[in-house]
Amino acid sequence: MDIQKFNIIGVSVRTTNENGQSGQDIPALWNRFISEGIAEKIPNKINNSIYSVYTDYEKDHTKPYTTILGCPVESLDFIPTEMAGVTIEAASYDKFVAKGNLNDGIVINEWIKIWNSDLDRSFTSDFEIYGEKAQDPENAEVDIFIAVKR
Repeated sequence: MDIQKFNIIGVSVRTTNENGQSGQDIPALWNRFISEGIAEKIPNKINNSIYSVYTDYEKDHTKPYTTILGCPVESLDFIPTEMAGVTIEAASYDKFVAKGNLNDGIVINEWIKIWNSDLDRSFTSDFEIYGEKAQDPENAEVDIFIAVKR
């Protein structure tokens, strides 16, 4: 599946999956995103879907990368000082869907399957979309897009 380029503004953290570090950093980022009402402060939003973007991979999923939690925007012309902006370039993606109760770790479980698969990943930018179908946390659907080589 080809996806055209788009822009995201949100808050970010540099993390790694080594020693479970991302298991602390990413929930902390979500907590900040919600507690500080970041979504309401993002300018030029296209919609209210929340994107969790994984980018700036040092090498692959075993090395450091940047996570940005934010919303899609029309442009990166104005990025609030406490936030970050990123352009996701057009690329080929494979789509995965995590379904079930968000509190049961459905998203991380889907990622574990992805990490253990033989996907030919490009490690440019991967992302999750928390849209309408993710509003009910007990019966959620989260789309996960993995950049692949074609």
